[in-house]
Amino acid sequence: MALRTDALFREDSYLREAEAEVLAVSERGGVILDRTIFYATSGGQPGDTGTMVFADGTVVPIAATVTGETKDEIIHVPAEGAAVPLVGSRVKLAIDWPRRFNLMRMHTACHLVSVICPFPITGASVAEDDSRIDLDIPDTSYTKELVSERLMDLVRGDHPVFTRWITDEELAANPGLVKSKNVRPPSGTGRIRLVCIGENAVVDSQPCGGTHVARTGEIGEIHIGKIEKKGRENRRYRLRFGPVVAG
Repeated sequence: MALRTDALFREDSYLREAEAEVLAVSERGGVILDRTIFYATSGGQPGDTGTMVFADGTVVPIAATVTGETKDEIIHVPAEGAAVPLVGSRVKLAIDWPRRFNLMRMHTACHLVSVICPFPITGASVAEDDSRIDLDIPDTSYTKELVSERLMDLVRGDHPVFTRWITDEELAANPGLVKSKNVRPPSGTGRIRLVCIGENAVVDSQPCGGTHVARTGEIGEIHIGKIEKKGRENRRYRLRFGPVVAG
């Protein structure tokens, strides 16, 4: 039977530390807690890394965070050879915040690209300094210069980014909220998490379980470094931090 971890990051992406109780330790040493600030690999965003501190002061590096039998079962993977805690004990958690914050900035920027290029998303991968979003886009007018310019317009607009929850029925009644061509958000739980951008979600609103910044201005300088053709109409837009480099 799958265990459930209260995913604190779904309500507050800025939590850097927390305390939790150990629910279970797998045969491979994966640690399942009653609550966590560690995001688990999903939706193109990598899981968090950081540390877990035992009551006796032992500091254990967390090398990865993944999901178990369900999205609600979050497994913290200690570095190879590290100690594991006792079931029922209390631990202190701390994520690698600089890494997480860069992932939040990048993930939010990917949402903005999907606004600028309103075409089906065929894939995405978020990384600290070079992310990508793949689009089923036949129109070649969406150049890296144009998209970079519009991307920075939205960043400078410093639009609020927030989440809200809707029911399965509300999502079914608004299929346009789903931008992914091949992957549907999980249903059957009774509610779907939307990430919204702009006052009253005027810029964007789409199902997403990832972590994002609170305002687009926090993304900072960012641009499209390259556009790669991945099929007759599929194009990969690569996002990189920093200003556009001429030439």
